[in-house]
Amino acid sequence: MARWLFWSLATIVTWGVWAVLSKLLAEAIASPAHSQAISTLGVVPVIAMLWAMPESPASGSRAMGIALALGSGIVSCLGNIAYFDVLGRGTKAAAVVPITALYPMVTVLLAIPILKERLNGVQLIGIALSLVAIYLFNVPGNENFVSAWLLLAMLPIVLWGVCGLLQKMSTNYISARSSAIWFLVSFLPVAAFIVLRDLPSNSMTATTWAVAALVGFTLALGNFTILKAFASGGKASIIAPMAALYPVVSIPLAILALGESISWRESLGILGALAAVGMLSYQLNPSSTST
Repeated sequence: MARWLFWSLATIVTWGVWAVLSKLLAEAIASPAHSQAISTLGVVPVIAMLWAMPESPASGSRAMGIALALGSGIVSCLGNIAYFDVLGRGTKAAAVVPITALYPMVTVLLAIPILKERLNGVQLIGIALSLVAIYLFNVPGNENFVSAWLLLAMLPIVLWGVCGLLQKMSTNYISARSSAIWFLVSFLPVAAFIVLRDLPSNSMTATTWAVAALVGFTLALGNFTILKAFASGGKASIIAPMAALYPVVSIPLAILALGESISWRESLGILGALAAVGMLSYQLNPSSTST
């Protein structure tokens, strides 16, 4: 198994858990900004873990790599706040999670002209199939496609899509470890700004604090694994849509943990997503993984 594929699959699992935990957090904390700020508690141990790891050699402008990583983190924070807002409106996690996973469309549309990436025919079919699968996950026949929550979900899609491109670009200058550290470090001033501007309620339970920490931890860990995938030679236009298939994990978890149900369309979407993973990982030759 290619290294970038291993790390991409690890991201799918980690973000699948994050998506379900985020629903629980959004239901417990009314303010989307506070959800983002408090979940930063779980980011800190990941930063410490990464800091203790040995640095890998990298070429390019370190300052540029750090700037791109910091920028991607800030954009991600804004997308997370928008995401918590949608979840807090009472919409099912089994619906919100997959529709926001459409963000790779933005990454792919930007990566092909900006990074000059090229895809083979099987990979193009895989991207199309993954988007079809995400559509099946999210647009049940008894809902209006332009519902209010769906329009709100467009904001995290755009922001996360830009974030994915910036993350990939940062690994062209610095190692995945350094990129992940600076990406996550940007969460700290954002959290401080939110808390200082409006102190969170002191009535939160220990369970809420624990869930918040786990939300931050799984998000941070998933961002490290996707950066490892980028740094291992994978293309942003392949890794981004593959990592966005985390609903394959989150939907079964939402059914088991939250008592939600899925339709036949969402079941078909899961099968399509699994097929898309195989197609996206297909390489004509070893050199085709270069960016």
